[in-house]
Amino acid sequence: MIYLMKPARLLSSYLGAIGLVAVASLICELVRTSLAPVNMVMAYLLAVVLAATRLGLRAAILTALLSVLAYDFLFIPPRFSLRVSDTEYLVTFFALFVVGVVISSLVARIQEKVEQVRQQESRTNSLYSLTRDLSVSGDAQAIVEALRRAVLRNLGARLAVLLNKDGAVEQVPDDMAIQLDDGSQEIVSWVMKSGRRAGAGTAAFPESPCLFVPFKAGTEVVGVMVIEEKSSLIDNLQLIEAFAGQVAMALERVHLASQAEEARFLREKSHLEQALLNSISHDLRTPLVTISGVLDSMLTDDQKFDPEQRRSMISTAAEEAGRLNRFVGSLLDMTRLEAGALSPRLIPCEVEEIIGCAIGAVEPRIGNHQIVTAVDQELPLVPADLALLTQALVNLLDNALKHSPASADITMSARFDGKSVIIAVIDTGPGVPSGQEEQIFAKFHRIEVPERTGGTGLGLSIAKGIIEAHNGSITASNRPEGGLMVEVKLPPATLDIQYEGKQ
Repeated sequence: MIYLMKPARLLSSYLGAIGLVAVASLICELVRTSLAPVNMVMAYLLAVVLAATRLGLRAAILTALLSVLAYDFLFIPPRFSLRVSDTEYLVTFFALFVVGVVISSLVARIQEKVEQVRQQESRTNSLYSLTRDLSVSGDAQAIVEALRRAVLRNLGARLAVLLNKDGAVEQVPDDMAIQLDDGSQEIVSWVMKSGRRAGAGTAAFPESPCLFVPFKAGTEVVGVMVIEEKSSLIDNLQLIEAFAGQVAMALERVHLASQAEEARFLREKSHLEQALLNSISHDLRTPLVTISGVLDSMLTDDQKFDPEQRRSMISTAAEEAGRLNRFVGSLLDMTRLEAGALSPRLIPCEVEEIIGCAIGAVEPRIGNHQIVTAVDQELPLVPADLALLTQALVNLLDNALKHSPASADITMSARFDGKSVIIAVIDTGPGVPSGQEEQIFAKFHRIEVPERTGGTGLGLSIAKGIIEAHNGSITASNRPEGGLMVEVKLPPATLDIQYEGKQ
């Protein structure tokens, strides 16, 4: 199809040249009685200029030649003959032809320069658009999508992109990508090893219907772009190479960013592990030192302590042993949560029963505090694992007791807002620093409490994991009048919820 169109366009330009000469001759015939034959040359020169600007160099030269012949045949005596009675007209013929050819050549050069500038501007705009898209691409998939749009917009061709991943060449998934056969895969391997172009229009594998262009980051080939054959490929090799260079730099940027993120993650992991070891060693050592000190004192000289002192020492050791047991239990619970081994056995439960169990569990540690309850009547049942949900509320109460002033009241309320059952634990402590309302549910996150033991930093994190395992949510907020309010939202029990052993 392409080769049939070129002769047709050339023939059309030649016919246009004949038409321009005919029009110029007609004009000269109309003014023949008013103008000398020498002045008629200007009409033919105008025809040559129009041919040069509109029809191209070849048609302009043909126009110049036909103008000389028409001028001689129609207007130079003797008329209607190519013979010339006055030899001076030969100079006119020669000047007309030479000027026509010169004008045609100059116009053709100007048009060629204009076309080059237009193509350069088009390439610059294409590269700018691709660079802009690549600058906001955060991964290889987005980079390939930006390249696909650029190639389709500028070349009208589809492509496939293959990248080197850990020594293996893999094609990036794309619904619009061209399909590669075994022969194409072989060419891809050759391009990856050689770092040179191959396929249509090149010296390597010229019989292939596709063009294979490497992505080179420095001396390393990071991938290959495979473009289906189009007539415009050979004329746009420079643009294609520029596309490949931009994509290679974008892929290298993403790779370096990934390495930097991985290094940052490893550093943070190392810091977290160190903090974890320090926290665990401190929280294990403190109760062990107390227990060990009490036992050593009683073993060394039991007789110097009266019954009341011995009872107090044993009570202190028992309290520290309970604290140690709760810490180990928290570690085990967190391990189960992170391993995904926590599967609640949901049954319809009364909210009042869950709250009662939680208050009963913390009663030995309440001291001078009072827990005030405000539970609405006729609350719907909630699907819950009674033991796990009780543990979550116990952790919330422990947190409130730890951060509340001595003898301060702790409020525990429950209500139904039409969509969720909301259980709130409210204390009158200092609250949390602004902006840390979400962070307090992170593992080992602690808020300094003057003259108090900070705790393990796991209680709220475990509570959050348990609540989310119940398809609920947990939030914390500072109260305007002081203190922290932690709210737990749980879905009400419905007939379509799957319960343990029944529906």
